[in-house]
Amino acid sequence: MSGTSEGPTPAADLDRSAVTDSDQSTYRRVFAAAPLAMAVVDAAGIVTGANSAFGELLGTDPESFPGRVAADLVDLASDARTWHAYREVLRGRQARLRCTRRLKHPDGRSLWVQVTVAPLADGGPGVLLSVTDISARRELQARLRHLQMHDPVTRLANRTLFFERLTAALEAESYEQSGTGRIGLCYLDLDGFKAVNDTLGHRVGDRLLAAVAERLNRVADEAGYARAATPLVARLGGDEFALLVEDSTGTEQLADLAESALKALEAPFDLAGQRLSLTASIGVVERHAAGTTATGLMQAADTTLYWAKADGKARWTLFDPERNAHLMTRQALSSTLRPAIERGEFALDYQPLVGMEDGRLSGVEALIRWHHPQFGTLTPNRFIGLAEEDGSIVQLGRWALITACRQARRWQLDHPDEPPIFVSVNVAVRQVWDSDLVADVAEVLAETGLAPHLLQLELTESAVMGSAGRPLQALQALSDMGVRIAIDDFGTGYSNLAYLSRLPVSVLKLDGSFVRGFQYEGEKKTIAPNPADEVIVEAMIQLAHRLGLTVTAECVETSAQATRLRRIGCDTGQGWLYSRPVPPDRISELLGEQTYAVGNP
Repeated sequence: MSGTSEGPTPAADLDRSAVTDSDQSTYRRVFAAAPLAMAVVDAAGIVTGANSAFGELLGTDPESFPGRVAADLVDLASDARTWHAYREVLRGRQARLRCTRRLKHPDGRSLWVQVTVAPLADGGPGVLLSVTDISARRELQARLRHLQMHDPVTRLANRTLFFERLTAALEAESYEQSGTGRIGLCYLDLDGFKAVNDTLGHRVGDRLLAAVAERLNRVADEAGYARAATPLVARLGGDEFALLVEDSTGTEQLADLAESALKALEAPFDLAGQRLSLTASIGVVERHAAGTTATGLMQAADTTLYWAKADGKARWTLFDPERNAHLMTRQALSSTLRPAIERGEFALDYQPLVGMEDGRLSGVEALIRWHHPQFGTLTPNRFIGLAEEDGSIVQLGRWALITACRQARRWQLDHPDEPPIFVSVNVAVRQVWDSDLVADVAEVLAETGLAPHLLQLELTESAVMGSAGRPLQALQALSDMGVRIAIDDFGTGYSNLAYLSRLPVSVLKLDGSFVRGFQYEGEKKTIAPNPADEVIVEAMIQLAHRLGLTVTAECVETSAQATRLRRIGCDTGQGWLYSRPVPPDRISELLGEQTYAVGNP
């Protein structure tokens, strides 16, 4: 027969019960005397007991805690994430919760604590809540962070803190919830600060930086008056400062801030007997925060600061997207110039040079074009300056020379019954200095079979006038070889006609600005006439002829201009009256048709 025994309790069970009671008593004594603030919380979140340390930490009698809601005592319900995690621990679905809370002590001071919620050691219902005072640690961390985030000289925010604030301001959640959704930056650099360090020493320099920081702080405080936030003033390094405006209201606000900063720095600085004056340049950027990155904003500010310096210093300049696009295009072109030559992206067009007396095509000027895969066809004014700066003009010039000479020789061979036309090629000064131009020309003529007198080299007036040493020797050697030397854009540079007689020059090309100022006969005037231009041109032509030189007029656009030029003795004309620059095939057609002075602009 089976059943439940109702006999006396076995001895083993009595021993286990005695041990448990003893352990419970020990635990209670340890709990009460522990220096760690602790409270026992039941499954419903109600405090069932707390030790003395818990009462001392929170400034309340520990006997008053039982029956109170634990979450209210240590602020666990203030944010949804912590509240959810706490409830999961109470339900046994999460092992532990640890969080940091700022509590208000009854004596009025703030208290930073670390709260830990974990299951009871014996596995019973409820949890153990322990609280540790970390106020001293937090204060030390705050001090260390302040040292890490602030400049020791000016006590301003340093570069690290500035970029932390800037990055946070550009995060979507920071500007989508409230505010204007815009951001502004004044990037400031002191003009001539290096001279202060070099002449007066770094100690005075540091004092000056601190004084500048003090004035900029006042500017920021005044700008922040009656606004939601005061601009952040930071020292980014050296003599560079920044004023960051979160939730800016537009460019007008940033312009006012920049103007205030410049005015604040106008008054001299008195530094331990040293009276110093300085100015600053400021780059101003203001835009929508959406789509803006910290890197992009700083690049724009740096570029704009450079413009302010280049425009004369002691000023602020607003970021201009069009100006920046031009700069970016310039940089892109500069970086791809040399590879473009190797890829064959360049081509030559040719503009006819026409005799003023007989209207016959006597030559052509080779004009280089860059067929850029991204920016389309570019004229020389877009890239020749860049090529001269980085030295690729030597390689580009050599390519233009041999290409033009081959084409001139091909025209000669294709039209043997026609008088051969010469080709005029532009030469940069750097080609004369950085390469053996004489040897290059001799080699090209020998390779192509073009006669030297059918090649004309054009140099600008400023490059030729005053030439001495190697450039003059090169020009003389080329002239002795039979190559014609022409001065391009004559009349815009030195105009030293006396010196001209000692140069191996055979052709003057009058700058088009003189031709445009001619009085038009029988034509509607679209440009105000300048009688002096005709007088000047006639005088230059007469003097050039007396020196044994021929004269070519550029930018001939109307028949009236051509008539006046022919009347005063000009030898050759070039311009849209005759033809725009055209591909080599069109020049071949003109030679075949014997139609030289064409009027097809």
